[in-house]
Order: sequence, then C-alpha cells, then structure tokens
Amino acid sequence: MAEAGTGGPLEGILVADFSRILAGPYATMLLADMGADVVKVEGPAGDDTRTWTPPERDGESTYYLGINRGKRSIALDLRDGTDLAAARELARRADVVIENLRPGGMARFGLDFAAVAATNPGVVYASISGFGSGAGAHVPGYDLMVQAMSGLMSLTGDPDGPPYRAGISVFDVMAGNHAAIGILAALRHRDRTGTGQHVEVNLLSSALTGLVNHSSAWVAADTVPYRMGNAHPSVFPYEPMPTADDDLIVAAGNDAQFRRLCGVLGVPELAEDPRFARNADRTVHREALRPLLHERLATRGALEWFELLTEAGVPSGPIQTIDGGFAMAERFGLDPVVTVGEGERAVPTTRHPVRFSATPAVYRLPPPQLDEHGADLRKWLDS
Repeated sequence: MAEAGTGGPLEGILVADFSRILAGPYATMLLADMGADVVKVEGPAGDDTRTWTPPERDGESTYYLGINRGKRSIALDLRDGTDLAAARELARRADVVIENLRPGGMARFGLDFAAVAATNPGVVYASISGFGSGAGAHVPGYDLMVQAMSGLMSLTGDPDGPPYRAGISVFDVMAGNHAAIGILAALRHRDRTGTGQHVEVNLLSSALTGLVNHSSAWVAADTVPYRMGNAHPSVFPYEPMPTADDDLIVAAGNDAQFRRLCGVLGVPELAEDPRFARNADRTVHREALRPLLHERLATRGALEWFELLTEAGVPSGPIQTIDGGFAMAERFGLDPVVTVGEGERAVPTTRHPVRFSATPAVYRLPPPQLDEHGADLRKWLDS
C-alpha cells in the first residue's frame, strides 16, 4: 500500500510510530496534520489511552481520539517473528521512526537506532524518555512524576497550601512539541547531507527549559522560586482580580499598559505614584496597590471590564471553563474545531495550532480503530 499523502508540507514523509500514551502520539499527530503518513504501531491490546475513560464518544476514549487523528493503525506483537519482521521492514522504509519505550527497550527487538540505521542510514530516529538514556534510563517517566521532580509542583498552588499538579500533562505535551521540532530539524539536516540521526528528548529536560524564568532564577541568580498562588514573582498586576461578579485576569506587563489600566479604572494618579510608576516598584509594593485596584474593579462585571480594557490595549481576560475557551476562539475566528472522517466515523477534534499560508494542515483520517489498516499495511510491507 503506497504512502497516503494528500498535501501538507510533510507530504511524502513516512513515519513509523512505535510510541504510545501522550508525548509521542501528540508529536506524530502534529506531523500527520502537516501531511506526513503516520503508521501507528500498536501491541495486540492497543495504545493504553484507548482504555482511559471516562469521558468517551461512541465507546471510544476521548483522550485517545484527541491525539491520534491522521494515522493508520497496525497491531503487531513484537514477540511474534512474523510481526517483528513486518515492524523491521516498516522501520527500514520509514523516513522517521519514533518510540518512547524505556531506554534500551527497542534494542530487544532489533529496532533501536543502531539496528535501524544499519539498513536505513537516512532514518531520523526519535526517542522520548522520562529522564534520558544515561544515569536516569532505569527510571520510568510519567508526567506527574516530572511535575513533582522538576519543581513545577513546588510553584503551583496557594502559598500556604500543598503543591499541586498542573491541570494537564504539561511536560508530555511539551516533550511532544520538542520531539516534533527535533524531527523537523533532523529532516532538514538529512535534506542537506543525506544522513539521518538519533533525536533524543526527555521529559525532565523539557520541564527544566519549560520552567523558563523560574529555571533562570536558579541557574543565573541562585534563587529558588516559591509558590505564590496566582501571583507572578516579577510582574504586577499579573493575576486574577475580583470584579462585581467574577474574577478577571489583569496582566499589565509593562509601564505603558499599567498607565492605560489606571486610566480605564478612573485612577490615573496611581500611575504617577512613585510606589507604582515602574514595574519593579509595583512588584515591591504590590500589597499596597492590590486593594486599590480591587476597589475600582468592583464597580463593574468581569466581561464589561474585559471589553473596556481590551479596547484600551490592556491585556485581560475572564476565567472560563473549557467550553468558554472554545466559544472565545470561535468568536475570534480561529475555527478551533475540525471534524475528521465521515458518517459514523466523523470525529470532532481540535484544530492544528499552526496556520500555513501555502501548505495548510490536512485532516485526512479519523483516529484509527485498532489494526484498522493492518491488512493493507501487511500486504504493502510484504511487497
């Protein structure tokens, strides 16, 4: 069966996806959206996320549906000789191989980078792990563990309360993005040189770079950040604030925005107060400034303030549930939902985040059922 390409900047790129759960499948879905032909290799029981319910849609896990569109599924038992031969042939033909077994796991099947590159020297081989392939290789990697071990949980929650995890598997998603970026860079290198390479991504490194200013506080100033609830350590106001009804995010990130905020609130004199004129001063004197802002915000509701502040160029936003976020995206013309497939197999999914002016994202296939394309793929691999 020939590779299924119908447009997109990665048309003609074949991806052998041996990954499962979140980071790897998220990366390969991004590649599929960009036109790559992604073959999802699953064990006989299928990807773990197929069973992660509730919620579900027509008996299928929405977790699985959310990160697996655009792919073809083949179920292969790598302990079976025939299936293992098919897996090796797929890796030999692939432009990209991606896996997230524990480091060394693919070597048991002769599917590690060295083995694949011996017959496919142009392969871009991406490995995603929890803690790298060195001294941390023996530690299993789950996002929640990395949220704890990286320091993120120490920064999340009320100052006097317990540490909290983020509401999503943030480092799995971040590592998936990093894997996709690394794969694209390695493909560019292959275009120039004809040779592939091994791309390694781990959750802890993704976490530490993703902690950005907090990481820099430690490595550049020996400062250990601490939990501040919704407050920002270096900018004020930059947090939820109460209004006449609901809380509103107010994010005046520079002095000009703060002056405009004070103008909209009807207290322009605050911007001239030497305690508040510069961001560094506002941050130091936040406890004095906060109640003055709250007093003015209490005179109108959150949505009314949002409209007034947006018109004045002051960053702000209401705190919403997920449905409100999609409604806002619709309002802004972002068309956040795309339906993939037809009839009973039509599945609404979240639009690819990148817009291309010349090679738009493609949405060819709904998330596959287990081994849905196995017969055709086996026939192709045998040819």
